[in-house]
Amino acid sequence: MDERPMDVRLAEMRDDPAIDLVLDGSAVGGMLGAIFGSDVTGMPGECASCHTVSLMGTMRVYLRGPGTVIRCPACSQVVLRIAETPRGSMIDLRGIAFVRIEHPS
Repeated sequence: MDERPMDVRLAEMRDDPAIDLVLDGSAVGGMLGAIFGSDVTGMPGECASCHTVSLMGTMRVYLRGPGTVIRCPACSQVVLRIAETPRGSMIDLRGIAFVRIEHPS
């Protein structure tokens, strides 16, 4: 777990050389919806590294690599990775402790 104060972590994120490549989780809302079967951008998820709970739509998204990388907005650790292949989607969820998917009433 990252023990540095939040203002220090936020300052480091602003100094990220890849900041121009970063989107928020809403940019992959359709992809996440297809994977989880529901719109999860407004649902909470917990980072397995720092245990910060954030809405999935506020997580930091990088799309320019060979897949999609979603990072925690608090500590920048990878929360999940998605790679599309000809045979389907490869999903790595090791960085997320939970995603709460709420069903409509």
